[in-house]
Amino acid sequence: MRSGIHEDALQAMLEGGAVREVLVSRHDEKWTLAIRLGGAGSRWLPVRSRREALRTWASLTAVGRFAQAMGIKNFAVEL
Repeated sequence: MRSGIHEDALQAMLEGGAVREVLVSRHDEKWTLAIRLGGAGSRWLPVRSRREALRTWASLTAVGRFAQAMGIKNFAVEL
């Protein structure tokens, strides 16, 4: 699996204004969140936790609460 970004590093990048886009997508029955730091040519970095290589949430509502707590004002949803 390609590298991801840890939650604490995400917080620092959000505060610094480095995050350009945020994408929430569905994988099987779980939801994931990924960020893009550059323009359209840059790759998506999935959010990781300390225990998981890919942080997942059980519902879109739960992802929304996480995003709000992190200071993410908007994100795109890919079904």
